[in-house]
Amino acid sequence: MSRADFAGTGRDAAPGAGAGTGAGTDAGKRTDAGTGDGGRNAAHANHAAPAAVRGGTRTRRMSGLLRSELLTTFRRWRTIALLGVLAAIPVLVGIAVKIETGDGGSGGGGDGGGPAFISQITNNGLFLVFTSLAATLPFFLPMTVGVVAGDSVAGEANAGTLRYLLVAPAGRTRLLLVKYASTMVFCLAATLVVAVFALATGAVLFPLGEVTLLSGSTVPLSEGLVRAFAIAVAVALSLTGLAALGLFVSTLTNSGIAAMAATVGLLLMVQIVDTIPQLHAVQPYLFPHYWLSFADLLRDPVYWDELVRNLGLQALYTAVFGSAAWARFTGRDITA
Repeated sequence: MSRADFAGTGRDAAPGAGAGTGAGTDAGKRTDAGTGDGGRNAAHANHAAPAAVRGGTRTRRMSGLLRSELLTTFRRWRTIALLGVLAAIPVLVGIAVKIETGDGGSGGGGDGGGPAFISQITNNGLFLVFTSLAATLPFFLPMTVGVVAGDSVAGEANAGTLRYLLVAPAGRTRLLLVKYASTMVFCLAATLVVAVFALATGAVLFPLGEVTLLSGSTVPLSEGLVRAFAIAVAVALSLTGLAALGLFVSTLTNSGIAAMAATVGLLLMVQIVDTIPQLHAVQPYLFPHYWLSFADLLRDPVYWDELVRNLGLQALYTAVFGSAAWARFTGRDITA
């Protein structure tokens, strides 16, 4: 092929090549336009996605923080020791009643001595649950709750970990809610420890059977167990006001020991005031005043008046001291 033929061929092919290139350019423009529309749609989707999952992320973060707080609380040796003391009390009460009744004694409760329900233990071991809760509620159970609640914030400040928790990011309100929720879980756990060990000890040392209620009627053992669980929950709820008070005290200081001592001291002071007849006008407003109302769950029908008053009073203390704790904690300079 000559140069002329090669040049002619090149001139003939050029228009086709130009047309092909122009078509490719048009296709590219259309592709870019399509890509631009898809990019804008993807951008809108990407902006909408975080708004849709933000609530789920917060929930997961909250649950993770609560799980971490519960593990920290229940892994402390102090917490384990407190629960161990609570577990030992029903065992000691059961053994004492067994020894006393082994030589023909009545159990010590018939003449008004000893904790409530103690005279019925020998006939039904389930009453050891009610006796143990009545014996631990005035001091031992509240003391353990006061220790845990008082140490919740002040203990972190004393250890120098509080500011790191706030950087996590946890947020002050969220952290305070987690602290209170953890204390409430401890209230339920401590109450169930007493109830479960009392039930196990009662089943080993005494017979189990139909339960004679305070109203004189008899219910099956299964219903008695349900009432025992309801009583344990009622006792745990009775401690929520004290938990809120301890949380508030814990926000006032950086010393965990001082917060625990102050909470337990306030508990003792309020209980002393609740026993002075001359102060009967203020006693219905004290958080421990209706603590023993759980006994009304052993009546048929159940007497709800004092139970409702107790729960309402605990809710009031939780609202007042929870708000005070929030106001103090959110406006406080965290230096430790």
